[in-house]
Amino acid sequence: MAPKWRELADRLAEQIKNGDYTPGQLLPQIRELVEAGEGSKATVHAAYKALEAKGLVTSSRGVGTMVRAQTPLKRIGISRYDKAKWRDADEVAFIADRVASGRAYQRGEQTQSVNLMRAPAPVAEAHGLPAGAQVYARARLVKEGEQPTHTLTSYYRPEHVEGTRIVDPTPGPAGRGGGFRVLYDAGYEIDHMKERIFARVPTADEVKLLKLPTGEPVVELHRTTYTADGTVVEFAIGVHAASRFAWEYEFKVPDSAEGGEQQ
Repeated sequence: MAPKWRELADRLAEQIKNGDYTPGQLLPQIRELVEAGEGSKATVHAAYKALEAKGLVTSSRGVGTMVRAQTPLKRIGISRYDKAKWRDADEVAFIADRVASGRAYQRGEQTQSVNLMRAPAPVAEAHGLPAGAQVYARARLVKEGEQPTHTLTSYYRPEHVEGTRIVDPTPGPAGRGGGFRVLYDAGYEIDHMKERIFARVPTADEVKLLKLPTGEPVVELHRTTYTADGTVVEFAIGVHAASRFAWEYEFKVPDSAEGGEQQ
C-alpha cells in the first residue's frame, strides 16, 4: 500500500492535470487539508514537496503553494530583436516572447536596478576592457504574473550610456523601446549579435530568486551585441528557468560555397 502522502500527492496531481487547479492558483494551505482529514501536517507537507519535485507547483514562504504553468513560453530567436519592434514601437524582447506565445503581459513584469561596478572577468573580456574596469550593470528580473521566469543583466561601457535612461537609477524599464532604443538614440544602432546558451545547476540564490522546484536546472545565456563596425555595445548574461521556456529559432540556411557569410 502506498504511503498516505503519496496517495494525496497523486490525487492532487490528477486534479491539476484535469484543471481543477489552474496555473497560478494556490493550493489549499496545509492546515486546511489537515482540518479536512487529509492527514497530518507532515503528510500534507510531504505531498506538496512531491508535487514540487515533479515541477507541478512552486512553494514560497508567505505566499503558499502555487500551480505552475505547464506550457512553456516561446523564447523566440532572431525575430525578438526585429528593429521595428523596439525602434518604431514599444515591444521589447520579453514582450515579443509573450506575444509569440499568445500570453498576456504587463510592462511592470520586468523590473530593473542599475549600478556602476567593476567588470567581472567575462564582461571585461567581451568588451575588450582591462580587468576591473568600470561598467554599468542593468539587472532585470522578469516575471509572468507572480512567477519569475528569468533574470537578465546587461553590461555597458560608461562612455556609451552615461547620461541616458539606461543609467537612470529609478526602478523600472528603461523607457519606450527598452535598452536597444536608448542605444539607438545615443548613436549606437545595433547590427548583429552572438548568443551562447548552456544548461547548469542553479545556485542557492537562483533557486530562491526564480522559485525553482527541486532538481530543476537553469539555462544561462551570454549575448554579445555589436554595431555595424563591430563595436560591442552590450554584453548580457541571462539565467532562465529551464522548464519555463522553449527556445525557438528560424533562419535562412547559409551556403558558404556561394560566398555567403557565416556566423
